[in-house]
Amino acid sequence: MRNNNLLIRAISITFLVMVPSITAADIYMSIDSNGVLHFTNAPTSSQYRLYFKEHPKKKASLKSYDHLIGEASQAIGLPFHLLKALIRVESNFDSNAVSKKGAMGLMQIMPENIKALKIRDPFDPRDNIMGGAYYLKTLLNRFEGKLPLALAAYNAGPTIVDQYQAIPPIKETMDFVKKVMEFYYFYKQG
Repeated sequence: MRNNNLLIRAISITFLVMVPSITAADIYMSIDSNGVLHFTNAPTSSQYRLYFKEHPKKKASLKSYDHLIGEASQAIGLPFHLLKALIRVESNFDSNAVSKKGAMGLMQIMPENIKALKIRDPFDPRDNIMGGAYYLKTLLNRFEGKLPLALAAYNAGPTIVDQYQAIPPIKETMDFVKKVMEFYYFYKQG
C-alpha cells in the first residue's frame, strides 16, 4: 500500500507538471482493478474521486490596467484611450496572452522586439505596456504622426507599410486598424 501511495504521488506530481495549462477544469482520478490510474475532467462513474480542484483566474476587468496605461501615457506621451484600445484589440486585457505567431502579453510584443524595447518580462503588465507604448510612439514618429499607418505597422511590421505607403491590403491588418480606431473613439467618448 505504501508503494502504491508513493507511486500515486510521483505520478500526480508528473501529471501536474506536464499539464499546467488546463483551464478551469477539475481533475478526477480512478484506479482500476489492475492498478492503472485514470484521469478525467468528466467522470463517468462514482469510482472517480476529485484529484485536483482548479481555481480559475479572475478575468481582468476593463479597468484592471488603467493605472499602468495612465503611467505609460504620461511617460511616452500617447493618449490613454489609444493605448487602452490597442490593448483591448491585441489581448483583450489578458496579460498572459500568446498569439499563434508568438507575440506575448497585453500589447502582444513579438519575441524579436523584446530586447530592443527593454522588456525584462513580456508577461509583466507594466513592462509590456511601457514597451508596447514606446514601440507605438516610434512608429508614429516614423510615419509622421499618421495613426492608421503606425497601427498598421504595429500589426504587420513597418517594412510592409513602407512598401505600400498605406495600410497594406492584408485583411488582418485592415481589420486590426479599424478595430483599434473604433475602440479608441469609443473610449474617448466615455
